Amino acid sequence: MIIMKFGGTSVGGYEEISRVISIIQGRLDKKPIVLTSAMSKVTDLLYKIADKAAAKQTDELETLIDNLRSRHICIAEQLLENNVDYMLEATSRVNEICDELEEFAKAICVLGELSPRSKAIIISNGELLSSTIIGYAMKARGIKAAWVDARKMIITDENSLKGEPNIQEIEKRVPEVISIAAQENEAVITQGFIASSVSGEPTVLGRGGSDYSASLVGMALNAEAVEIWTDVDGILTADPRKVPNAKPLDRISFEEAAEMAHFGAKVLHPSTIEPAMKKNIPIYVLNSKNPYSAGTSILGGGSICDGAKSVSSKEDILVINIFSTRMINASGFLGKVFSIFSSNKVSVDLISTSEANISVTIEGNQDITNVVKELSNFATVEVDKGKAQVSVVGQNLINSPAILEKIFAPLKDVKTYMVSQGASLINLSIVVDKEVKDEVVCAIHESIFA
Repeated sequence: MIIMKFGGTSVGGYEEISRVISIIQGRLDKKPIVLTSAMSKVTDLLYKIADKAAAKQTDELETLIDNLRSRHICIAEQLLENNVDYMLEATSRVNEICDELEEFAKAICVLGELSPRSKAIIISNGELLSSTIIGYAMKARGIKAAWVDARKMIITDENSLKGEPNIQEIEKRVPEVISIAAQENEAVITQGFIASSVSGEPTVLGRGGSDYSASLVGMALNAEAVEIWTDVDGILTADPRKVPNAKPLDRISFEEAAEMAHFGAKVLHPSTIEPAMKKNIPIYVLNSKNPYSAGTSILGGGSICDGAKSVSSKEDILVINIFSTRMINASGFLGKVFSIFSSNKVSVDLISTSEANISVTIEGNQDITNVVKELSNFATVEVDKGKAQVSVVGQNLINSPAILEKIFAPLKDVKTYMVSQGASLINLSIVVDKEVKDEVVCAIHESIFA
């Protein structure tokens, strides 16, 4: 049994979905469990619908829902034009989902209050719509397919918009649900991203969470493999939109993939790796637009060579410098500092320390008001804004003697605010001004991979 997850650009329209179904047909001997994202740009549209509902903008809300409805009905009619019965069933279900959404959104308009739970309900509709249409299209092409609601098996805590998976419940429920659905069927289709809490309240896994869903399902089923189908030829040495000569990677380790995702690579959701790694299930990142491409294999580290694999970046980084003479020869100071970050739910990326100074980086979308206030009670605190983080990721970088020279040689005229090498020896990160981020990424990439 394999898991196949198709992202939004892979299911964006008639041609894309037709190609996806052909890919699935080629894997039927492996009893595929198919997870789909919402069609491209649909989740953004649903966020707008939520915002319009909260703002009581009924006219704009109706227009957006009409756009959502017409796009999905049009694609369903194109895919099912040769099977009128399935077309009628699919379009009826699309109308039903859109009618329920409109009724719910208008109720929010009356209340004028959008709770996290209500937002989760609204943004879940994209996956329900896409999986419904694709499920009927699979049947119309002769595939015996069962549709399953992911909310019956992907269980999280009560955090509506970024649910934390309940692994014990997932490992219990997924096999139960899938075993029933797979009986007398060649494939099962379900949704990424959407989930529910143990109490049955709707939740989602956060933006990009469909990859995570696929890995969780794979873990629960002890799958042979997890395939992540996207619109690029696997994982590249850099973002090809910024580095035109970025090269595809044949294979990387679980640890490298996790670091790449965390430090700015956009191909995978950062949480995807852990569930598959737990069961040593290989992940393959493949291109639905070029299905014969080998893509990238993510495997256990024993078969992966050492050295740099990628250069990635994150922008809108804040650098927080904490200075205090109390640090000198004092125990417990670091614990006190980081307990403040923890209690305020502020996540730290990089850390650099000296005898009397701690420097950390955080993503700029986090509220640090209370953190700065509490730290200022016993230290001098400075916050540098407008920074970016450039990271080189690769297994056992320390075993590549020339790597430091290759990384820093292009930076002789670049102001560097912070350097941090991970204890795992898998990443080395540099903080620079946001304005020079792309230039630095290109220069380091050229130095390492030319």
